Amino acid sequence: MKTKVLIIFLVVAGAQGIVHAQMVNRKHTFNLELGLPNGFSNAPFKKIMQGLVNVAPYYQYAFANNLIIGAGVQYTHFNINPLKVTTPIRGGLHTLSGIVKVGWEKFHTEQFATDFSFKFGYMKNQFIWNKKDGAGKQTYSNDGVYLEPTMGFILAADEQTSYRFFIGYGFQGFKFKANMIGLEPFSTYETPSLERVSSYLLIGFGYTYYF
Repeated sequence: MKTKVLIIFLVVAGAQGIVHAQMVNRKHTFNLELGLPNGFSNAPFKKIMQGLVNVAPYYQYAFANNLIIGAGVQYTHFNINPLKVTTPIRGGLHTLSGIVKVGWEKFHTEQFATDFSFKFGYMKNQFIWNKKDGAGKQTYSNDGVYLEPTMGFILAADEQTSYRFFIGYGFQGFKFKANMIGLEPFSTYETPSLERVSSYLLIGFGYTYYF
């Protein structure tokens, strides 16, 4: 009887050790990031478009040398600030992107890690607005390449979950123009600012589940 109990104990302990080792390796993860985007370089985009939300669920794999690679989707929404335009208008920008993430992530202790990475992919933009002139809902679409360098600070809650604070800078791959939201050409902005690619500073929090 004692032999059977010992065998069972060793099997259970061994199984727990394997599970523990898999969790500590943190190779396969599901990540969900939620952030607030703030327009930055293009002057009219920064003034008129008000960032509301950025959501990015993605899968990530970590190699033994701390390199990481992941893939997922990202949704971003900016609202038109009606107080910053002369024409009564309401609406916003919806952006859906397919992203790939590459970078370096290292746990310096069992609880704390840092993440330096780069996201890139293809994005589809949909501007939707409605003027108060009876014209009804109107749209403008474009697409392009999305780029985002990111830095994150990770704190493990247990062996299966962690939380992170991150800062990113997203390049949207298009120059914001007045016709994208049904307005007359901008005349109060200097040309160099109008020619800058639209971008935003992204600050937020993330959740990670380790398989």
